[in-house]
Amino acid sequence: MNARPRLIVIGGDAAGMSAASQARRLRGVEDLEILALERGPHTSYSACGIPYLVGKTVPSPEELISRDPATFRRDHGIDVRTSTEAEEIDLDRRTVTVRGAGEKAREEPFDQLMVATGAVPVRPDLPGMDAPGVFGVQTLSDGIAVRDFVDTERPGTAVVVGGGYIGLEMAEAFVQRGMRVHLVEAAPEPMTTLDPGMGRLVRDALVKMGVEVHLDEPVTGIETASDGRARAVVTERASYRTDIVVLGLGVRPGSDLARAAGIEIGPTGGVAVDARMRTSAEGVWAAGDCVQSLHRVSQESVSIALGTHANKQGRVAGTNIGGGYARFGGVLGTAISKVCGLEVARTGLNEREAERAGFEFETAALESTTRAGYYPGAATMTLKLLAERRSRRLLGAQIVGWENAGKRIDVLAAALWNSMSVEDVAAMDLGYAPPFSPVWDPVLITARKLAESM
Repeated sequence: MNARPRLIVIGGDAAGMSAASQARRLRGVEDLEILALERGPHTSYSACGIPYLVGKTVPSPEELISRDPATFRRDHGIDVRTSTEAEEIDLDRRTVTVRGAGEKAREEPFDQLMVATGAVPVRPDLPGMDAPGVFGVQTLSDGIAVRDFVDTERPGTAVVVGGGYIGLEMAEAFVQRGMRVHLVEAAPEPMTTLDPGMGRLVRDALVKMGVEVHLDEPVTGIETASDGRARAVVTERASYRTDIVVLGLGVRPGSDLARAAGIEIGPTGGVAVDARMRTSAEGVWAAGDCVQSLHRVSQESVSIALGTHANKQGRVAGTNIGGGYARFGGVLGTAISKVCGLEVARTGLNEREAERAGFEFETAALESTTRAGYYPGAATMTLKLLAERRSRRLLGAQIVGWENAGKRIDVLAAALWNSMSVEDVAAMDLGYAPPFSPVWDPVLITARKLAESM
């Protein structure tokens, strides 16, 4: 081993580099050597910004990069090696087998190890899924490839497979680029993290925006042209001609490397960690999309791939690696998205999740406005709440609406985080002025409506 303790970080994005940076803040270059390995060419970038790069809301890829490898080396004393794959972890010998582009495999020793291998996109084993013109949008390199294809090939029609957050945001990007857009979803409504009634509102808005929405249509394959390129998406019901296909079918935890090393994997398929982000192996930590987390409402293990979780978990791990003390408090799955002005947000449990967790619950939904009805720009929004019958505790919330609707989800996430009852929520002292909300904010009215129904 080296004279200095050595930390190896596998994964150079949100969780990995947050951990590396926090460990460096607590332990100087003289006290801790840090080597970070990233299989791609970029570090510390906003994957959430990829659809906006494709749609040209964000002008260039560089604007999505927080810190590049040179900055980590120069300003933080962190040796970042991009285009370098971690192939194997040997816990007994305390080594990671790595291979750079065009290089032979070599072993790198570690004293402590940070596993931040992210998530793996779901890509069904169906005909044509690897054809030219079929794209995933998991990494910044993926986003650049989609944008370059649109810029050079000028496709007139796009098919987006999957109606989740990425699917909606990519549909918006293609609409902004002037394309005819099909959205194909196997479920009865888009946005399956919402309840079906709320998903129906999303579908209706997409149709009004000109997106052709096809529901209850599992994809059976990609039809290719004579040159091998994708030319149609085939479902159980129909075939949709296209010039480009984007897959937004979700992700699974990228835990294969940890699993092969003998590190414990949880029931969700994510790496099992405690609140300090420690794995089952001594001196090995994990964070981000590759791990499972505790859901604060259901108290179940979940794998939810969000950059907010990854950054927080990485900072917790880095604090502990650096000699401090920190704990990760769990997740609610709070998320927000936008498609052509429509804002979609959720936190906590939906009805399906609440039933699976064994709760007996009541719901209430309300259509209201984002501002005082008489104030210019007031737009409609629908808010839905779930609460447990016995304790009257809030269990979850969903919002679908127009400008200024979605960020109300943060008030409800704070209420969930602190196990508030619907009466507590209805009594909260929220800000009011006509440009921002009605005098009775929709959050308060919906909570009161739910309390009165229980």
